[in-house]
Amino acid sequence: MNATPRLNVSREGRDTLWLLLMVAFSMLPHVTRLPLWCSIGAAAALLWRAQVAWRDARLPPRWVLLVALAASVALTLSTHHALFSRESGVTLVVVLSGLKTLEFRARRDAFVITSLAFFLILTQFMYSQHLALAALMLVTVWGLLTSLVLAQRPLGRPALMQAGAESGRVLLMGAPLMVVLFLLFPRIGPLWSLPTDAQGRTGLSNSLTLGNVSELALDEGVVMHVRFDGMAPEPSTLYFRGPVLGDFDGVTWRAREPAGQDDATQDVIDTQGPSIHYQVTLESSGTKVVPLLEATLEARTPPQQTALNLSRQGLDWISPGELHERVQLDAVAWTQFRHGPTQATPSLRQWVTLPRGFNPRTLAWAARLRQTPALVNASPRELSQSVLRHIRQENFRYTLMPGNDGAAPGEPPPLHQIDRFWLDRRAGFCEHFATSFVVVMRAMGVPSRVVTGYQGAERNPVDGLYIVRNNHAHAWAEFWQPGEGWVRADPTAAVAPERIDRSRPLARPKSPLSNALAGFDSPMWSKGKALLEATNHRWNVWVLQYSRSRQTELLRSLGWEASDGSDIARALAIALSSITLAGVIWLWLTRERTRRSPWHRPMDGVHRALLGAGWSAPQDTPAPASALGWIRVIEATAHRMDAPQMTVAQDIITALRQLDALEYGPMIDSEGQALSTRRVLALAKPLVRRVQDGARQSRRVQAHRRHRAH
Repeated sequence: MNATPRLNVSREGRDTLWLLLMVAFSMLPHVTRLPLWCSIGAAAALLWRAQVAWRDARLPPRWVLLVALAASVALTLSTHHALFSRESGVTLVVVLSGLKTLEFRARRDAFVITSLAFFLILTQFMYSQHLALAALMLVTVWGLLTSLVLAQRPLGRPALMQAGAESGRVLLMGAPLMVVLFLLFPRIGPLWSLPTDAQGRTGLSNSLTLGNVSELALDEGVVMHVRFDGMAPEPSTLYFRGPVLGDFDGVTWRAREPAGQDDATQDVIDTQGPSIHYQVTLESSGTKVVPLLEATLEARTPPQQTALNLSRQGLDWISPGELHERVQLDAVAWTQFRHGPTQATPSLRQWVTLPRGFNPRTLAWAARLRQTPALVNASPRELSQSVLRHIRQENFRYTLMPGNDGAAPGEPPPLHQIDRFWLDRRAGFCEHFATSFVVVMRAMGVPSRVVTGYQGAERNPVDGLYIVRNNHAHAWAEFWQPGEGWVRADPTAAVAPERIDRSRPLARPKSPLSNALAGFDSPMWSKGKALLEATNHRWNVWVLQYSRSRQTELLRSLGWEASDGSDIARALAIALSSITLAGVIWLWLTRERTRRSPWHRPMDGVHRALLGAGWSAPQDTPAPASALGWIRVIEATAHRMDAPQMTVAQDIITALRQLDALEYGPMIDSEGQALSTRRVLALAKPLVRRVQDGARQSRRVQAHRRHRAH
């Protein structure tokens, strides 16, 4: 017959299981970044130690740990090719934490494991500073502090909730110090590099190969948050301009550097209609081109942020270097505008070139279209309308599953991708339509180029901000029209709505859970998602973007003129000193006090009076001594007294006996009614004075006796 498994875990086993759970929490966010062998090994070590704690079994022998340690170091070196990098360091810490739990014998080992777990918590923020991660790590810190409280109470079986409440109280006590350090501690960067979510990289780049933009179709990562002053424009007019691509080698489109003075002087902008004032919080695009609304003519950083020296080249805003952190910009744009040279210039020739030997069928098709009698002398605008009309009439389809434009790994890409789309498949994503449109227009001698960026936005009903995501990534085209300049053409918009196919996913979802949540639609879910995104945006702006300029602004709002880092350091020193002083005062006010008896004060007067009269305090009695203790002392010295002293002593003894009766006797009056403590102390006052008078009289008698002796 099988033995019934024991369900009651020992105190040590319970505390160990709790600590192992917290260590697992500290490792959990690293799982997707760790090598598979490391995740499996750490999980196996924790489960092995949990089984030992549950069954009070024996720990593995030391040689097993040594072999596992040597194997882990070898695997780390083989995986990362280094032992002193960020990734290899995190891998080793996770491995060491797991192995350390397998030699967890004494409570001092618990302190080592807890320290390793605290360090693992710090390493999480080298990769991500997301609000959800911060909340999880805060819970983990609370759990580790609870383990420390349990380790400091080895006796009995304190409840987990009791220890958890104590650790929560400690966290609350440290909150003011944490806030002051966050607000005033000098702003320094991470040890190695910014976390990926602090960098906020998006999907745009300075190059485009067919398939790049379509890969973002299911990516809901946030690119920017936009706040409009006043009425927001229609989503259909929201074109956030990114890199402009003009160089085409037959496979990849790349951004072209400005041609020089010709571009700078003649790419003028003529705005019409009212302006749009907006503030944008941008994630890094991975390029020097900052994606802003088209026809944004003013862009500057707000006063609370470190200045970012942006330069404008036509409609493009360029940063001095690639943006590797979130930035806020206050900008002004127009939705109605004209830009570019109105007359032909030499710089326009660069927007007509096509590579030789690529897409011959499309080039031949464009040549036949150009030779059509109705289009022989047509303007670029008329040629553009003809191409767009062809898209509408020839059953082109917009699809999230355009097919594989590339080749198998290791094989060169196909040479004639535009031919395959324009003449054979006629189904593709926005990048297919934009690049094919530009190739056709260039083949007809019209300067054209591909513009990448984002189109549209969704409004968050919680905070009213407009969110631009990676799946808003878009590619459109521009062609040059004499007398007008560059004209936007969006070939994707020419596809009839009934020919838009979004039923097939572009790529496999990241997980079944994400697929299920993406398809789940309910008002409660949508509202919760909007609230989470609004909260996360506030976290990004108020916490992750808190900079030295914001520190200076905060101090100035409090009346402290802070001009440099030394002023901030002085403010920090004053704040820390104030917190320390407040803590000392609080400790003094909340110190443990011994509750005194109401008889302490009267008996202290008796005690001091009798000590002054020359009697020694009763032995083994805390001060002030009781009335009976003093009676025994006085009676013990009676044989050395003369008649006057004896008379005084007898009077003192009588008063002491009455005091003892009041203190320990029944507190009732002559009518049998109970006396209050105040009434009893009032009755004791004349007796105390009687003892004090007797003590003074005894001193006078002793002084007179010494005088006679001399």
